[in-house]
Amino acid sequence: MSDIMQVEVVSNEEQIYSGEASFVVVPTRSGELGIYPKHTPIMSLLKPGLLRLVVPGQSEEIRIGVSGGLLEVQPDNIKILSDIAIRSEEMDQKRAEESKRMAEEKLKTASSDKEREKAETALELAIAELKALDYIKTHK
Repeated sequence: MSDIMQVEVVSNEEQIYSGEASFVVVPTRSGELGIYPKHTPIMSLLKPGLLRLVVPGQSEEIRIGVSGGLLEVQPDNIKILSDIAIRSEEMDQKRAEESKRMAEEKLKTASSDKEREKAETALELAIAELKALDYIKTHK
């Protein structure tokens, strides 16, 4: 029995991660889901939060903030599709807080569907980044 699985994390803009993992924790709408290789096939909706990957041969987890999206699990691979995803090394608390504040303000003053959609997307990204940073702080 293989102790690794292939994982792909894709956002609207780019492929965030493609490689192996021995364990993955995903923030689903039903709560955090831990996935080992040979997991039963499932599909689930993601909620904003932190995706954590344990990669063979690496001492540190790979952490990715996601804004929500879709999870597909097969026994030997996982696909995570998220509108917005950001790697932990790219996260910044002050910038995320300011982005959240600005997005909330733009959401209040949006005069068109396009402006509202753009503000909602920025707000989702800021919330995902803040949730991810919060998790990282409490689990050092």
